[in-house]
Amino acid sequence: MAKTKELSKDTRNKIVDLHQAGKTESAIGKQLGVKKSTVGAIIRKWKTYKTTDNLPRSGAPRKISPRGVKMITRTVSKNPRTTRGDLVNDLQRAGTKVTKATISNTLRRQGLKSCSARRVPLLKPVHVRARLKFAREHLDDPEEDWENVIWSDETKIELFGKNSTCRVWRRKNAELHPKNTIPTVKHGGGNIMLWGCFSAKGPGRLIRVKERMNGAMYREILSKNLLPSARALKMKRGWVFQHDHDPKHTARPTKEWLRKKHFKVLEWPSQSPDLNPIENLWRELKIRVTQRQPQNITALEEICMEEWAKLPATL
Repeated sequence: MAKTKELSKDTRNKIVDLHQAGKTESAIGKQLGVKKSTVGAIIRKWKTYKTTDNLPRSGAPRKISPRGVKMITRTVSKNPRTTRGDLVNDLQRAGTKVTKATISNTLRRQGLKSCSARRVPLLKPVHVRARLKFAREHLDDPEEDWENVIWSDETKIELFGKNSTCRVWRRKNAELHPKNTIPTVKHGGGNIMLWGCFSAKGPGRLIRVKERMNGAMYREILSKNLLPSARALKMKRGWVFQHDHDPKHTARPTKEWLRKKHFKVLEWPSQSPDLNPIENLWRELKIRVTQRQPQNITALEEICMEEWAKLPATL
């Protein structure tokens, strides 16, 4: 049964005022558009309690005592990986028997929700210091400086793989309809490696890396794609190139090649892929590719190129 919408305090007060003015419950109901039974209930409550405010509602007592709530809240705060089963056992040893659902509801009322742990780079103290140094050095950089950066990276996209979470709207018992499924194969079906770049003005070039990349191949990729991307994006004079600390990127021949080409390179902290905004583009690309369900490697590459070209600058 649908829950009746509660009347506003103003409407409840009007009902009492009209009752005191001598109007009948039926007349009040018609005038205010309220059921006669509701009008009667409000008048009776006013006569009994001299108020139209909501009265305290009774209900079943909490299954976990305030002390027990503090205990499990403290436990998960110290160790967020504690399972609901662990907490059920802890409370049972303390003399309180509850279900896992009760644990979830109790912690939710404390502002704690069970979520998938976010995957982040493994950081050593030296990495933390480098990231902090990078942040401090660029804290006050104007937005125009970041608009003059070309960001780059490589990524792997799976065929029939879990590139991203895909949700579908479906009816009951329709989970196996082709439109509601993502095809999978026993050994993954293969993948392709991509190199791409972008700036605040939009995506640059995207190419498939067909062989295992080494330093020479990386320099060839930059030679054929970096400057053309900068021209296509109409980058301002003095634009800056960003790439991470992959050994191929930081090798002496690569550094020398970049120096001879007079490319400015953004000093980048190690173990910091999460700082690179291109990660957002990779995620969007993988979502779009997954939705189109390519059936082979050739189609996968074609769809990647098509969807990359569609990515807007304001994503």
